[in-house]
Amino acid sequence: QVQLVESGGGLVQAGGSLSLSCAASGGTFSAYAMGWFRQAPGKEREFVARIDYSGSSTRYEHSVKGRFTISRDNARKMVYLQMNSLKPEDTAVYLCAQERGGSWEYWGQGTQVTVSS
Repeated sequence: QVQLVESGGGLVQAGGSLSLSCAASGGTFSAYAMGWFRQAPGKEREFVARIDYSGSSTRYEHSVKGRFTISRDNARKMVYLQMNSLKPEDTAVYLCAQERGGSWEYWGQGTQVTVSS
């Protein structure tokens, strides 16, 4: 059973930075791609970033490209999301997920990020 636990959310002013972490347990962490998603109130969950199993390939949603960086540490079973130049529209619950067979199979509970203007 895979468990994912996010941390690092909080309240920050526009233009500021936050670093999110996701700790994984169970399963073979280093074999699977990981991703970050977000869900704002009243909106659908949206993709933010993805990193492949080795960390050599990343992909970002257009609005965060150049501001957010996804990374992973397979030895520690951790995935990170460094968020810079934050905007009020980045306010959401951020969730990490693990990809299995092309689908996002496992999800964390999420961590709240609030960006004030």
